[in-house]
Amino acid sequence: MDLSSPLQAIIVIAGPILLALAIAYAMFRNRGSRREVQATEDATRRLYDAQDREDKARDKGGVA
Repeated sequence: MDLSSPLQAIIVIAGPILLALAIAYAMFRNRGSRREVQATEDATRRLYDAQDREDKARDKGGVA
């Protein structure tokens, strides 16, 4: 009896299902809370504002 064909069928069917479950689990575990996302957005905005002020001061010939 050749078991390679049924085994290959199981691998072909179960492999993508297991991969999808692993990706879904990783996405679920990687989500941040609203507070964390907002804190990240605020910090990014502060960094962009600081960089913008430095760029404008440099363009005017001053030093930030």
